[in-house]
Amino acid sequence: MLESINKNIKILYVEDDEIARENGVEYLENYFENIYEASDALSALKLYAKHQPHIIITDIQMPKLNGLEFVQRIRKTDSKTQVIVISAFSDKDYLLKAIELQLVKYLIKPIKESELKQALISCIESIENDTSNIIALSEVCTFDIFNQTLLQNGDIIKLRTKEIDFLTLLLKNKNRYVTYSEIENNVWNDSAMSKDALKTLVKNIKTKIPKELILNLSGTGYKIDL
Repeated sequence: MLESINKNIKILYVEDDEIARENGVEYLENYFENIYEASDALSALKLYAKHQPHIIITDIQMPKLNGLEFVQRIRKTDSKTQVIVISAFSDKDYLLKAIELQLVKYLIKPIKESELKQALISCIESIENDTSNIIALSEVCTFDIFNQTLLQNGDIIKLRTKEIDFLTLLLKNKNRYVTYSEIENNVWNDSAMSKDALKTLVKNIKTKIPKELILNLSGTGYKIDL
């Protein structure tokens, strides 16, 4: 699974030690194309907000804000992004805190290449099984189901409530056509859905995401083609 360069997965690597960070990035470049690096957690938070990485690798002992506090801030709104924590300490309190923050792996320095590789494989498996809340709609467009946020080139695109509900419904059922009755029940809830209202909704969504993603099967419903 890590035998070739992965062009779809975005990784954020956070480490205040410059040499360790350079070595880490050099290793990751063997397997990933999109790598962002930060020397402290505050800078990392800005990169996280801008790039919405799929995997975060972070040291614990850092100035300004430690690694666990950094992850804790992310976990307030994002429970799915894959996180690997690296530490020079095997302190029990750190380990318990790491488990609470839903980390993929807690690695103790010096890190063994085999352990890091296995942790990365675990992350990718979770992402490919669609257990990540961030779904790539194109190379520059992502939708965060958990936070109901659409990002285009790092900018938040405003969505109406029905647009969020419609997009979420299609993404959660992306392997099939979602019927008109399902759309009415999930997007319009207790109110009636007219054909014109649905057409207008789809037309508006297509101006905000790649329009070719949404397919219609006459008499059946809609599907998102990722």
